[in-house]
Amino acid sequence: MFENENNSLSYLIDQLHRLPGIGRKTAQRLAFHIIKDNIEDASELAHAILEVKSKIRYCNQCFNITESDKCNICNNPGRDASTICVVEDIVDIIAIEKSNEYQGIYHVLGGAISPLAGISPDDLHIKELLIRSQDADVKEILLAINPSTEGEATMIYLSKLLKPYNKRITRIASGVPFGAHLEFIDNGTIGRDIISRRDVE
Repeated sequence: MFENENNSLSYLIDQLHRLPGIGRKTAQRLAFHIIKDNIEDASELAHAILEVKSKIRYCNQCFNITESDKCNICNNPGRDASTICVVEDIVDIIAIEKSNEYQGIYHVLGGAISPLAGISPDDLHIKELLIRSQDADVKEILLAINPSTEGEATMIYLSKLLKPYNKRITRIASGVPFGAHLEFIDNGTIGRDIISRRDVE
């Protein structure tokens, strides 16, 4: 009833509903919270959204998010540049970093190969990974891809492409349940899986 009578409210609910994990009812609750909030707080929220869209870009080396050309991890001389951890998405970096068990650098693919979803190898940052893997300083490629059907297919594809580079190719241990996303796995499990990583045959 309220939505039909208020175009601006309907528009706000529609936009909130577009966000991942936000159902229609949650979008309505958020919209009414914004309405009840004071104009200063609402302006701060709007400003924060616009600012992050204008300032955040992708690291030109690993495709993590950053406000400069390279992210803090790639720019950190204390990181072990001999190991590249390959992940599907930026949120996976956050999950691995929270475990405090990995000190190398990263490479974000931007997804997993999924013909059903129309995602081919050309849609991912695979060519850039192969270029980075040619560096003599790189000794290990750790495939920390989410354990799903698409993830397994992506790992097999990558391991075949990377094999001629004579690098150690590893994958995280099997403590993460099949179909789960690293983003939702506890830090202890991720940490153990990083430490117990095994070679890809």
